[in-house]
Amino acid sequence: MSRILSSLTNRIFLAGALLVIVATGATALFVNARVTAQAEWDLQRELVESGAVVGRQGEALVENFSVLARLIADLPKLKAAVATGDPPTVQPLAAEYQQMLSGSSLVIVTDGDARVLALAGPLAIERETASALPSVRAALGGAPSSSFRPHADGLLQVLSVPITVGGEPAILAGSLSVGFLLDGAVASDFKQLTGSDIGFGLGDRVRASTLPRESWPAVDRAHRSGQMARAWSGDAEYVLLSRPFMQSSGAGAGAGPAGFAAGMAEAPFVVVLRSRTERLRFLGPIQTAIGATAVLTMLLATVLSYGVARTVTRPLGAITSVMREVATTGDLTRKIPVHPGSWDDEDARLLASTFNTLTDSIARFEKEAAQRERLSSLGRLSSVVAHEIRNPLMIIKSAARTLRQPDAGADARAEAVQDIDQEVVRLNRIVSEVLDYARPITFTWQDVDPNAMCREAAQAVQAAGAGVGIGAVLAPGLSAIRTDPERLRTVLVNVLQNAAQAVRAEPRTEGDAAVSNRASVEIRTTPRAEGGVIVVVHDDGPGIDPAVAARLFEPFFTTRRGGTGLGLAIARNIVDGLGGTITISAGTPSGTDVRLTLPAAPKGEAGDGRA
Repeated sequence: MSRILSSLTNRIFLAGALLVIVATGATALFVNARVTAQAEWDLQRELVESGAVVGRQGEALVENFSVLARLIADLPKLKAAVATGDPPTVQPLAAEYQQMLSGSSLVIVTDGDARVLALAGPLAIERETASALPSVRAALGGAPSSSFRPHADGLLQVLSVPITVGGEPAILAGSLSVGFLLDGAVASDFKQLTGSDIGFGLGDRVRASTLPRESWPAVDRAHRSGQMARAWSGDAEYVLLSRPFMQSSGAGAGAGPAGFAAGMAEAPFVVVLRSRTERLRFLGPIQTAIGATAVLTMLLATVLSYGVARTVTRPLGAITSVMREVATTGDLTRKIPVHPGSWDDEDARLLASTFNTLTDSIARFEKEAAQRERLSSLGRLSSVVAHEIRNPLMIIKSAARTLRQPDAGADARAEAVQDIDQEVVRLNRIVSEVLDYARPITFTWQDVDPNAMCREAAQAVQAAGAGVGIGAVLAPGLSAIRTDPERLRTVLVNVLQNAAQAVRAEPRTEGDAAVSNRASVEIRTTPRAEGGVIVVVHDDGPGIDPAVAARLFEPFFTTRRGGTGLGLAIARNIVDGLGGTITISAGTPSGTDVRLTLPAAPKGEAGDGRA
């Protein structure tokens, strides 16, 4: 245990993590669990209470209409009119009674044979449909009845009572039916009473609700799953309670208020919904308070950790100071003093020892790597230079032998002088390329039109005798870029010359005799999304092996007889200095693509115009 506590990492972790995890975790879990459980319980209790209020309100509504229907059915005027069996006589009375029944959407009067004598009210219904209503049939059998019927705007409830004339026994003269629509307006009234969203349905479908219509299918599915279920409406989650609409607590199943028989194939139901999302929204401030507690706890843990960390302040300061000096000066001989002691941190001592060992290893590795690189570069350079210089020297020696011969003709002497001149130029080019690769590159920054630069490079290569056609597909409206025009021109000319040489090296058939008249090499420009330009040089040559392409930018690597292998290496050094990239890949559909990506301006451009 003492070994574990001697580590700074372990002490900070144990002190800080213990405080944060115990205080924050226990508080968050306990408070969140208790508050959420209480909120869920309150939500279900409110749903049950709202459902009871809706049930009582529905029963009161039906009771009111049933009493009014009985009173109207006992009016002598209505009985006398029904007894005539004359619809024109009954219709004005039906219209008058419909106006008296506030909230009624429909009044139906039939005779004893179920023939409709009058229809009144804003709700349209066919006479055949009205006479076939189950409640009308039941009333003609002598029993008050209630029935439900789906409607486009909601759920139509029809209360029917018999109309009798005479004394004992009474004669059944017909029926009076009062219909009212359970629609969105009625649901809104119920919502004001209960504070809950309300929906009316029949069978297994909601017909009217205070929720948006697009959420009704989700309510239907939740209703079918059970009495207490959940449904989503938009981004809000609802808890709903589903219960029969016309089943009072004092009546048996299938009985409505005032003895009205229900007995329908599809039972009406009401769903009461409350937003769980809205109800649990108050947890947000509580969680914020928990978060604030966590922050305070972490601050306390930090203070405690700081007190513990003071035991290693001095060795860490020494380590940091030496590391900063090494990073600034690059002097890997600097060492961190290690002083073992009972109050020194074990991790600090281990860090200092490891750093000292690491700097020794890096210094030794750098010396060995530099030596190997010097030997390798010297070997490659010596081999290339020796090979490239020996060939011109042999040609010059042979030409000089010709010039020494007394019997050499004028033509032979002229040819020898020409050979000497060409090989001297070749030797000078080899020396220039080696020097260009070895010396540091300086840049002069200017604003340049990339399209103009590409056109000039193509014209220069064409004028120098490229031997193939060079086409240009340049994007219009390219913005100027800040670069070194001479260095960029050198790169473009080098790449175009290599492309032309690759095309000339490809075997041609007789049909390609006019190859110099067509664009076998093409230079293209496109803008970069982040600024700058992309230049692609495409040739129709034989293509390139991917293994070879990966080495083309290596110094002294070449696939062409007589080349030094420094041209593309110099080009990459220039492009890197300009802040861009250069890559080589297989062309589409054939040949080779050289892709240059150049920024709009170099990063860290020097103020004196040199880099």
